Amino acid sequence: KVTELVLDNCRSSNGEIEGLNDSFKELEFLSMANVELTSLAKLPTLSKLRKLELSDNIISGGLEVLAERCPNLTYLNLSGNKIKDLGTVEALQNLKNLKSLDLFNCEITNLEDYRDSIFELLQQITYLDGFDQEDNEAPDSEDDDDEEGDEDDDDEDEDEAGPPGEYEEEDDEDDGGSDLGEGEDEEEVGLSYLMKEEIQDEDDDDDYVEEAGDEEEEGK
Repeated sequence: KVTELVLDNCRSSNGEIEGLNDSFKELEFLSMANVELTSLAKLPTLSKLRKLELSDNIISGGLEVLAERCPNLTYLNLSGNKIKDLGTVEALQNLKNLKSLDLFNCEITNLEDYRDSIFELLQQITYLDGFDQEDNEAPDSEDDDDEEGDEDDDDEDEDEAGPPGEYEEEDDEDDGGSDLGEGEDEEEVGLSYLMKEEIQDEDDDDDYVEEAGDEEEEGK
């Protein structure tokens, strides 16, 4: 029941990887990048396969095998192989569902009018080396998922932050408390000031009494 299989950097022997056979009937994605494949002659029949990664191998031809054994391919990556001419790629015309083809770093990309020639030869494809005929980049589903995840994170951050009103109210309460504190300080200052005045008045009265007594004695 395996639907995805990645065999990157394994080593093929005589054009095949041991254990990869027709028993993988449910396989939809297969990656065999950098496994030193020289031919696809021993590729098993994988009728449900939709995506095939064969980058960085030594494949130079024999692509007609793909239409026979993987007829439902929609994506094929042959970048970094030894494909040199349009005649080799012509065999992919029988892959009627093929939408995306990657030939990056193959010698064929050095041909004059390479892109126009491939799009004319393989009219079923939409994207070549990640771009369509108008040079629009192919959409990446993983990038879309990341963007959605970032949006969700932003929403969560906003929820955690809470509405700004809460902080304003707290600030107001703090301000009110400080006002009360200032009022109390003023009240204390006022009391101490009054007390000082009363003490001063009492001292003045005592001085006045003493002066009056001295005058009486002088009069006598």
